[in-house]
Amino acid sequence: MYDAFFGLRERPFDLTPDPRYLVLTAAHREALSSIEYGIASRKGITLLVGEAGLGKTTVIRAALARAQSRVHCVHLHNPALTRDEFIEMLAAMFDLSAAARRSKAALLLELESLLRQREAAGETTVLIVDEAQSLPLELLEEVRLLANIETNERKLLSVIMAGQPELAARLNEQALRQLKQRVALRCTLRPLTAQETAAYLAGRLAAAGGAGAIQVFTREAVAAVHEASKGIPRTISVIADNVLLTAFAVGVRPATRQIVLDVCKDFDLPATGDVAPTVAAPPVNGHPVPVANHGALLFVEEPSQVTASSSSPRGAAVAVDEDPSPRGMFSGWFAKRRPFSLFV
Repeated sequence: MYDAFFGLRERPFDLTPDPRYLVLTAAHREALSSIEYGIASRKGITLLVGEAGLGKTTVIRAALARAQSRVHCVHLHNPALTRDEFIEMLAAMFDLSAAARRSKAALLLELESLLRQREAAGETTVLIVDEAQSLPLELLEEVRLLANIETNERKLLSVIMAGQPELAARLNEQALRQLKQRVALRCTLRPLTAQETAAYLAGRLAAAGGAGAIQVFTREAVAAVHEASKGIPRTISVIADNVLLTAFAVGVRPATRQIVLDVCKDFDLPATGDVAPTVAAPPVNGHPVPVANHGALLFVEEPSQVTASSSSPRGAAVAVDEDPSPRGMFSGWFAKRRPFSLFV
C-alpha cells in the first residue's frame, strides 16, 4: 500500500521472522554465531535468552539458513502441551510411525534409529523449542533426555532452547540443575540502543527499497520511535509500519515526529522524540542542510513545515558517505562500520 509512495519494493516492517530483514547488532551477531556453532558442532543444548520481540526466532532461522551441511529442523512453537501431546507432536514432526505417537518407548527407539541414519549420511537434526520459559517441569526434563541421545563422539540431536529471561531464572532451580549442566552455549539478546534503532530502521528500509529508502523518516521521528519502543525490534516494526501507513494516508513524506507521536498515542506508547542539538553536515544536492549526528547515521532536522508528497531530501534519513547515491549511502556505511551489518 505505502511501499510505492516511499519508493520501496515491499513493506519493510512486517512481523514475520524473515532472515532477509535481520539487522545484526553486536548482541545479535554474537547470538547468531553461537547458534551456528552449536548446530555445526552438535554441542547439545544451546540457550538463547531475550525479552519478547527482540528477534530470537529470526536469529535462529538465519542461523539455519546459513548452515553449511544438510539440516533437518523440527520447531516446537507451543509450550502448552501435556507429556502425551508432546510425544505425539514430536512423533508427527519427525514423521515417525503411529506407534511412536502413542508410546514414548516406541518414540525413543524410532527417533534414535532415525538420528543415527542421518548421522551416517552426514546430516544434522535440530530441535528448536520456542517459548521455553513456559514449558512445565516434566517437559523440560523430556528435552534434557532428548539431548542425551548421542554416540561416543557426538550428540545426535542439537537442541536450541529460546525463551524470555524467566527461562534463565528457572534453570537456577534445584530441580533443573541437570538441564542447566547440559547447556553448552548460552547467549542473550538485549534491547536496541538509540543508534541501533536508527540502524535497524535504515537496514530494513535498505533491504526493502533502494533509492527511495532514504526519504522515509526524519531524525526526530526516529528518536520518537526509539523512545516509544524501548528498543524492542518488534515494537519498532509495529510503530514504523503504522507510521508509514499514516504518512501515506495524509500524503506526507518523510514521516515526521508528529505522525510518530499520533501513532504511539493510538498504541498507548508514550514518546516525546526529544533529540540532541544539531551539528553541521555536508550539503545535500548542493544545498546546505541542518543535521545532527545520531550515532553513525545522520538524520536531517524536520523543517518547520513539511509539504505533502515532497521529494526533497529535507527531513530524510541519510547516511553520509563518499558515494552520493542513496544506495552508496547505505552500502558504504554498512561496509565501513559493520557494527549493525545487514544480513540479506
